[in-house]
Amino acid sequence: MLILASQSPRRRELLRREGVDFDVVVKDTDEEHDATLPPQVLCARNAAAKAEAVAADYPQATVLGADTLVFIDGEPLGKPRDEADALRMLSLLQGRTHCVCTAVAVILPGGERRDFAEISHVTFRSLGTDDMRRYMQLVNVMDKAGAYAIQEYGELIIEKIEGDYDNIVGLPVARLLQVLRD
Repeated sequence: MLILASQSPRRRELLRREGVDFDVVVKDTDEEHDATLPPQVLCARNAAAKAEAVAADYPQATVLGADTLVFIDGEPLGKPRDEADALRMLSLLQGRTHCVCTAVAVILPGGERRDFAEISHVTFRSLGTDDMRRYMQLVNVMDKAGAYAIQEYGELIIEKIEGDYDNIVGLPVARLLQVLRD
């Protein structure tokens, strides 16, 4: 049995797209946003905390925890607190390249853990305030790291990407499937 320890509808969609059978169980965990940590370390801590919280109650299952954050100038951008924070994040990203890090923690039955992190780079178009506000009207940015979703009107804000598209959405599926097969 595979358990996804995440509320993310995007992660559920990505797994379903691949035909993966899973259940969703989520436990409250405190996410870190420590800008002194490298992206892979910070995201890995958050992913592990999510997976460990669920695995404690389901020791015979394979539990998958994941965490995605956007980083610009070393600052981790999680989900915005409000619309003003979302606009601040989009303003920081506009016209620049940033990284998106997703870390995955897979806890196998018996407690063995396999972790990995993936980094992709995204370059935003130069955007004016009106462009950002229009995007915010089209997309619910409040539940998205960095206040954007590449899969929702991404063409309006994104100039180019380097790396795994699914990683930017929220789960590096190809690498995850390899880990699960191994």
